[in-house]
Amino acid sequence: MPETRRVVPVLPVDPGAVAVRPLDSGDRLARDEFHRRYLAMPEGFRAELVEGVVYVPSPLRQRYHGRPHALLTAWAVRYSAATPGVDPGCESSVFLDDENEPQPDVLLRIVAERGGQSAETADGYIERAPELVGEVAASTASYDLHSKREAYRRNGVREYIVWRVFDREIDWFVLRDGRFEAITADTDGLARSEVFPGLWLDARALVSGEMQTVFAAVDRGLASPQHAAFVERLERAARA
Repeated sequence: MPETRRVVPVLPVDPGAVAVRPLDSGDRLARDEFHRRYLAMPEGFRAELVEGVVYVPSPLRQRYHGRPHALLTAWAVRYSAATPGVDPGCESSVFLDDENEPQPDVLLRIVAERGGQSAETADGYIERAPELVGEVAASTASYDLHSKREAYRRNGVREYIVWRVFDREIDWFVLRDGRFEAITADTDGLARSEVFPGLWLDARALVSGEMQTVFAAVDRGLASPQHAAFVERLERAARA
């Protein structure tokens, strides 16, 4: 019996269609054009726009990005799960301004209905700066500590965390009078958020992957009177 061949028809090319150029690292674009071209990229493609420049990340290693990213996210989620009105995010596109559409590794935001400074668009993106952003970076040479930090500062991100994996260090900055200043650990070894009361971090334990110790510090913060007062403040804002 002769083999039956399946003929696949070739569809004509739409002469009116406009080709969309792919995004490449180093492209200089306005945010509207970046986003239009981003939406046309294949599923799974990732890119950021920082200070008008496109960054397409290289493949990410588990040791230097995947694991730290997961641990930092777990820390943020532990806090948000006990704080109604605080929304966590992971690699969400953020519409900061006409030259910036980053995808922070981790973020925490107060929802707009409870007095937060960012909002969620009708199609599900974050518009304006979240209160807290966290990034996993290789070292101080990373653009996370230069052009991206400047974009976050200028647009009013109130706290910025950078985990420098190669250096085994975590930097935590708070926005004061338009400048990022370092938050340092107290005598008990814990750094404390000024924007999210009760958000406490044992940076040494996080860098070492000792998550039970990290969670214990978060839980102590969640049990503090400062966190209880913050939750009450968020609830009053929701009622108002």
